[in-house]
Amino acid sequence: MAGLTQELLLHAERCMRHEDVVKKILLAGLNRTLDEWLCDSFAEVLEEMELWKWGDTTRDSWSRLAKALQQSKISVTCAEQLDSRLASVHTTGKMRWAAATRSIRECKMKIERIGGSRLDTDLEVWVSIKQHRS
Repeated sequence: MAGLTQELLLHAERCMRHEDVVKKILLAGLNRTLDEWLCDSFAEVLEEMELWKWGDTTRDSWSRLAKALQQSKISVTCAEQLDSRLASVHTTGKMRWAAATRSIRECKMKIERIGGSRLDTDLEVWVSIKQHRS
């Protein structure tokens, strides 16, 4: 895993080194990745990868890199550099779905990890809450 992570980082660094078409293509790919994961920054994609499995990141090299970094627990300063380079290409100024729902999805994963589910709740409790609110 460490070898793959290192190679993906080196590839991104080499491509971003010069102001040319390759850099523009790489940034456009990063922009598509951010849109697909509903994130505003590469740093946010790194956070998002905690909630996804390795097989879910086969879409592109940015997703793979983010998941590899997350699994390796590597703190990367290049995320901030990429985000600053991307700022000229991708700006929304709004909170994205991924950020808005991450804590809820993390909680759901923790509940499922310990074997809980919505099916475990008592239907009568839901009905009484609904009736109480009416």
